[in-house]
Amino acid sequence: MNNYSHTLRAGIAGFRGYSGAELVRLLARHPRIEPVLLEHRSDSDERPQPVNAQLPARVPCSPDAVKSEDLALVFLATPAEVSMQLAPGMLAAGAKVVDISGAFRFPDAATYSRWYKEPHTAPELLAEAVYGLPEMCRERIAGARLVANPGCYPTAANLAIQPLIAAAVIDRTAGIVCDAKSGVSGAGRKASLKTSFCEVTENLSAYSVLDHRHVPEILMVSAIQESELSFTAQLLPIHRGILETIYFRARNLASEDQLAQIYSRRYQNERFVRLYAPGILPDIRGVEGTNFCDLGFKFDPATGRAVVVSAIDNLTKGAAGQAIQNMNLMLGFDETEGLL
Repeated sequence: MNNYSHTLRAGIAGFRGYSGAELVRLLARHPRIEPVLLEHRSDSDERPQPVNAQLPARVPCSPDAVKSEDLALVFLATPAEVSMQLAPGMLAAGAKVVDISGAFRFPDAATYSRWYKEPHTAPELLAEAVYGLPEMCRERIAGARLVANPGCYPTAANLAIQPLIAAAVIDRTAGIVCDAKSGVSGAGRKASLKTSFCEVTENLSAYSVLDHRHVPEILMVSAIQESELSFTAQLLPIHRGILETIYFRARNLASEDQLAQIYSRRYQNERFVRLYAPGILPDIRGVEGTNFCDLGFKFDPATGRAVVVSAIDNLTKGAAGQAIQNMNLMLGFDETEGLL
């Protein structure tokens, strides 16, 4: 049990949601952080707690509380419109911010408005916000005040696709197909018919076809055009986890071993990316509850067809775990603290 001696304090806004609750769970075992719950919606339903449960301190979600509680960092596990309202005050109060919503993931307000179908209300922060995929943006994250945690689908997709684009082994004229499936917790805790038990159980459904709001993150990080990517998200009847099957035609690629070498060189020093042997593919169970992204692939030299499978837990590497990875970098901790 963490006794919070010689630690910094980090606030969590949106702690009742699935990503926020995962933050509370993970930070409870972090050796350098004392979590503090920031109350921004006292009318929200909470899960019942044992009367003797040892819960983090709870304070108002306000800049004054950030100052008085001496919070080094604030996690915003809130909807994008709420994050845009809260982030300026948290930063002005002296705290660093990791935002788990999509509010600050893009460099311009127009991109946000196109994909999220609403205006951006804090565009003055977009220029300084840093995209928080540590395996590709580590140096900028370490010096940032505001980090935009990546979406869950783009995390799995970019870790699979970007090294191959950089190595120029994808025939981009043939396009890239990303068939992505997620557990229901990826939709958040807010009640809806589509995510109700009777709609989800024993079912599989596609949604946001051709206009999913995570698409521009894949385009931005992997440096590809919208016309080159076909992305389809689908809802699995499970609690958590993402599996993405990515199809492409290869060029300048002779063997599976060559494909393995590309990934091995790119991720040889990355603690949270695990590679499978050629021809062996990961699954959701292997990453459940972890901050790992597991990658596997198959390649047929005769036809040039290649398939990469990327698996993450949408609540950890896809949300709270990656947010803590970013926090560790921002506060000068070892990147793996509280996650391994």
